Amino acid sequence: MDLSALLLFSVICAVSAQAPVVFVEPKAATVRQGETVSFRCQVRSSVQPVNLEWTRANNQALADNIKVGPEGSVLTVSNARPVNQGQYRCVAVSSAGRGAASAVLNVKHPPKLRLTPAGPLLVRVGDAVSVQCRATGRPRPKLTWRRQGSTLQLFTTDTDDVNTIQWPAIRSEDLGVYVCQAENSEGVSEAKIEVIVEEEPGAPVASVTPEEITAVEGQTVSMECRARGSPPPLITWSKLRAPLPWKSKDENGVLTLESVGRQDSGQYICNATNVHGYSEAYAQMEVETPPYATCLPDQVKLQAGDTLHLQCLAHGSHPIQFIWSRVGRAGLPAAAQTTKDGKLLIPNVKPGLSGTYKCVASNHIGSSEALANVHVKA
Repeated sequence: MDLSALLLFSVICAVSAQAPVVFVEPKAATVRQGETVSFRCQVRSSVQPVNLEWTRANNQALADNIKVGPEGSVLTVSNARPVNQGQYRCVAVSSAGRGAASAVLNVKHPPKLRLTPAGPLLVRVGDAVSVQCRATGRPRPKLTWRRQGSTLQLFTTDTDDVNTIQWPAIRSEDLGVYVCQAENSEGVSEAKIEVIVEEEPGAPVASVTPEEITAVEGQTVSMECRARGSPPPLITWSKLRAPLPWKSKDENGVLTLESVGRQDSGQYICNATNVHGYSEAYAQMEVETPPYATCLPDQVKLQAGDTLHLQCLAHGSHPIQFIWSRVGRAGLPAAAQTTKDGKLLIPNVKPGLSGTYKCVASNHIGSSEALANVHVKA
């Protein structure tokens, strides 16, 4: 074989022996935490054998929940975790060279939070204070701050995945528990920090929220007492001219009254004391109740020609309206007279007016009824 033929043969061999061409399907996948996903590596090569290898793009070892099939073409991620997120490369190697293709895995997972500092945070009045809330999660979580016991969101600064709450000069009334909340489509997470503000030694100053409460019978009511002072005051609750309801609970300055009744109406007193003195703050509660109706008398015997007098009485929140009717009849007799305070008067009764008379007492909470049986002798 002459030299020109040898060169031509070498060129033909070089062209036909190309490096493997690699394809990965799918090129990208998004799964929820705990799901399973597979990537398939496909190779076109004119030279055999071809060896396949899966690697992480950053050359990290594959996690223990990632398995590669017997021929190396399929990579499976079982029970996906956030650490599995990233790029994966399928590398094909033959005597003609090497080729590679990549796939990206996204793992959706609920947020996780970390506060810096972790707290509790002890500061002095006037200090500049900041707390960073850092979140991980996919999709990227939305971060908000609020004060525990309040639904109002606080003004904060948001940079990348960090949301910071700041006090340029903290005040004594800023003490409390603050909650950072992270939310995405996969869930909600919260982290809390207590801010304790130290003051100069002094007597307590107490305050109560809310100061006025209108409740409906059967509801659960809470009122909170806060007190400034150093050392921190001891907070207790009492009721004006009466003991606290037996179903009351006093925890960390919050007084909770379960299933309130009319007898629970009145003034509640928060007492804050320390070695330097004491302070009081007040909350006024009114419990509204539906009417409870009674008829006086509820059994009446009359002679024909007498006058019927019935009185409907009702205990409950005012105003109360009274409506009289005759059970089983379309209406009262034409001569019947009713008053706003619940009286029914029917002059010159006849035997045909015997029967049951009903009073319905109602207010904006509810209603109640009472019956009176009337017998008219001929």
